[in-house]
Amino acid sequence: MVQGPSGAVKPVRVGVVGVGIMGYNHARVLGGLPDAELVGIADPDQAQREKVAAMLGCAGFASLDDLVAAGAEALVIAAPTHLHHDVTLAAIAAGRHVLVEKPIAPTVAEGEAIVAAARAKGVALMVGHVERFNPAVEAVKNAIRDQEILSIGITRVGPFPPRMSNVGVVIDLAVHDIDLICHFTGSHITEVQPQVKAAVAEREDIALLQFRTANGVLAHINTNWLTPFKARTVHVATRQKYVIGDLLTRQVTEYFDYKPDGSYSMRHLPVAYAEPLRLELTRFLEAVRGERAPAVTGEDGVAAIATAMRCLATPESSADPVPLRAAG
Repeated sequence: MVQGPSGAVKPVRVGVVGVGIMGYNHARVLGGLPDAELVGIADPDQAQREKVAAMLGCAGFASLDDLVAAGAEALVIAAPTHLHHDVTLAAIAAGRHVLVEKPIAPTVAEGEAIVAAARAKGVALMVGHVERFNPAVEAVKNAIRDQEILSIGITRVGPFPPRMSNVGVVIDLAVHDIDLICHFTGSHITEVQPQVKAAVAEREDIALLQFRTANGVLAHINTNWLTPFKARTVHVATRQKYVIGDLLTRQVTEYFDYKPDGSYSMRHLPVAYAEPLRLELTRFLEAVRGERAPAVTGEDGVAAIATAMRCLATPESSADPVPLRAAG
């Protein structure tokens, strides 16, 4: 842990690489965290970086190297996914701790290369699966702790995002829920049965995905870009209860004490009020200071993209289980 002269924790000097929507939000939140110092943002698009730098009142740089030269100890990589491999490896080579946005990389091999480089360099590596830090997800996780989970159903739908061009719903949306399935079960996915279709977009915009985890949990994800409104819901069935979480309204309800006459009890569970991105970045800073392990490891990120890629493969190749590391 880095401490100042008075013994107080010294703020971690952080920079953000890539300032589209997510990069801007990372920089915005970092600028308000007491244990972080926003060194600045970097983006090759001069107009974009100058606009964001002016909005946030921070320095703007043309490259990652410039951020490093300005003293950034840690970097958030929010560049487009196809650049994650090269940009993250450059950050690691410079000895900087890294939070890379999800997915960790567009391919399993590139994700594994990032994990190996971070391990060799001895820097903290965390993957930005921000849904893990949604207070409703934490409430669901607590409700099913020590329960025998039978099935998980997740719906993540909404309208087509104009910004999206290089990936479909599986990589953009379902990868969140693939990670959540592993997070909830403490296991990894062994069987994949995907149904995907490009109905109106160039890439798949509908996906119905079924899974089985190593510890026997059945799970499915329903995701699309064809719904005129956003919906994010989680349903978990255990031996003793049924839990429903709305990840947008952050309302979590559990149903229990089933009776032979069909009656049951229900209650709304308390859900903390917190911004997921703020919680994610706080955990990243803790990992940088060596206070705890990264909340979402590089291996977790590789497991998520590996399963997502299997969903996009041919049915024949999807049927062969790929050993994946269990999520924490």
